[in-house]
Amino acid sequence: MQSLFQRHEPIAGMSGNAAALTMSQAVSLRRTAADVEPRPTWRDRLAQLDLVPDLGDNIGSGEWWRGLATLTLLCGSAIATFPGVRPLAAGGTPAFDTADFNEARAQMIVPLALGGDTGRHMAATDAVRPLTQTPERPQIELTATLGSGDSFARLLERSGVGSSEAQALASQVSGAVPLADIAPGTRIDLILGRRAARTMPRPVEALAMRARFDLRIEMEREGGRLIMRRIPIAVDATPLRIRGRVGDSLYRSARAAGAPPEAIQAYLRVIGKQISVGSDIRAHDEYDIIVDHRRAETGESETGKLLYAGLIRGGKPKLSMLEWTVDGRSQWYEASGVGEQRGGMARPTNGRVTSTFGMRRHPILGYKRMHSGMDFGGGYGAPIYAVTDGIVTVAGRTGGFGNYVKLSHGGGLGTGYGHMSRIAVRAGQRVNRGQVIGYIGSTGLSTGPHLHYEVYRNGHTVNPASMTFVTRALLEGKALADFRARIRALTSVVPGAALAPVAAKQAEGPKLGSLADVASKRAEGGI
Repeated sequence: MQSLFQRHEPIAGMSGNAAALTMSQAVSLRRTAADVEPRPTWRDRLAQLDLVPDLGDNIGSGEWWRGLATLTLLCGSAIATFPGVRPLAAGGTPAFDTADFNEARAQMIVPLALGGDTGRHMAATDAVRPLTQTPERPQIELTATLGSGDSFARLLERSGVGSSEAQALASQVSGAVPLADIAPGTRIDLILGRRAARTMPRPVEALAMRARFDLRIEMEREGGRLIMRRIPIAVDATPLRIRGRVGDSLYRSARAAGAPPEAIQAYLRVIGKQISVGSDIRAHDEYDIIVDHRRAETGESETGKLLYAGLIRGGKPKLSMLEWTVDGRSQWYEASGVGEQRGGMARPTNGRVTSTFGMRRHPILGYKRMHSGMDFGGGYGAPIYAVTDGIVTVAGRTGGFGNYVKLSHGGGLGTGYGHMSRIAVRAGQRVNRGQVIGYIGSTGLSTGPHLHYEVYRNGHTVNPASMTFVTRALLEGKALADFRARIRALTSVVPGAALAPVAAKQAEGPKLGSLADVASKRAEGGI
């Protein structure tokens, strides 16, 4: 290579650029026959040809198009040479139609499970002998539920108990608990034994029920007669007290605290008679609800009526209401002993006013004189009501008033009701506001059936339209002391104390257990 570059040295006197030669011009290689590669044959080219290139690589290249053409050719050849599919005829027994299939199914074992809906059965042979009688179950266990308006004896009769035995059982149970105290919905578990003849009802072998919240009754046949066991159930009667902040909604807050909906509605009705629920109750006030609550040792619980309704503001009671009964009448009283206030004079009857208080011409006497009351029209026999609480001082025939009733309301106030067709009260009787005291008529100086109604103040008649009666009950003496003691007892209950676990108490005497246990013992000969 050194001689080669010397042979082509640049000529003296020429510029470097003109004398410079490219490598391809300067280098002249001499190729010999051994250095020249032979031309590839068609076999070599065919061997190097890739007929199945990856169509996911080099998409769009010549190699890719060649592969796609090969794939199309192969698929077309396969479709062109496809011989087709022809069903092959198979021999054998033809399939059953519906009728033949049901006939065949009746001869199998499956009719008792799947073929019983056809009504077809296997024909009896000489080996089949009819039974003289169908065997009965030795015992039947069932549960009956006492419905509303139902009787205990009727329930037993519907369950298959004989009429005489049902009456005897009802009489026996009534000795432990009055049948009227058994609440509708009570479940009664029964075991009916084997009957002596097919025409006779099954006897009661065992009976069990929750006769009362605190009493379970179980009966078992021993020595041919039913022995009853009373199983008392321990019950915790601690009242349920719920107390919390009113917040955005008193109802939602009390419900979230666990108060029953009925108790909340009763609470709102009670306090609504003293204050405005919508405007007088504030978000930071606290409600205090106490309801009757009982919890049995078996885990069941029941909630009764509202006992106490209170409202607390700033840590001090703003409202304390307790239901109390006086002279057989129950109403809600404040903590001070003042009962509900009922204002406004009730209408003595539903008829319209036909004559007002003042001077007028008498329709019978024909001259002007003072009309000392108000007349109300109405049909003959329409009821007449006491306008407020009072005591009957007069009840009978009184001059031109005919059948007349006069009530004394205390404080020098009284009311009179004339021209009655019939009187419904007697002298000395205490009546309540709205109570029926008689019926419209036309007795005495009257031209037609109507009510003459008068109001007295200190013995003198006044215009009834100007009067408004207000009734407020007030507790005094021992009744007030007992009332306040009851409030102290209720408000001393810790909120939520009624939900604390109840200590289990063992009932005296052996327990019968479940009816299933009785049945198993009988089957084993243990009873």
